Amino acid sequence: MEFLVIILSGVLFATAIYNLLQKQLLRIIIGTVLLSHGAHLMILTMGKLKRGQPPVLTEGVTQYTDPLPQALILTSIVISFGITSLILVLAYRTTQENKTDNMEQLRGNSNE
Repeated sequence: MEFLVIILSGVLFATAIYNLLQKQLLRIIIGTVLLSHGAHLMILTMGKLKRGQPPVLTEGVTQYTDPLPQALILTSIVISFGITSLILVLAYRTTQENKTDNMEQLRGNSNE
């Protein structure tokens, strides 16, 4: 199971890098979102996926799941949601002001 999640995380990282290198602003935003999701899966996998075990210690339980990776992922999801909404608002405002979403034109390079 962990192997499949690591493969999925790698695919998300590869797709994120591909989208970050594009010229359109929306694709760059999608790349940052995919990068954060790949990081969430990587953190979850580092905590060793254990199914059917409680996340806290109680009497009589010898095997338990570490709750720290789940707490870190929950915090990371909230932070990435806030960052994504901020980036989307900034991209919308930039597109409305400059009438383009091409990064080359926004940088001032008029090659195209």
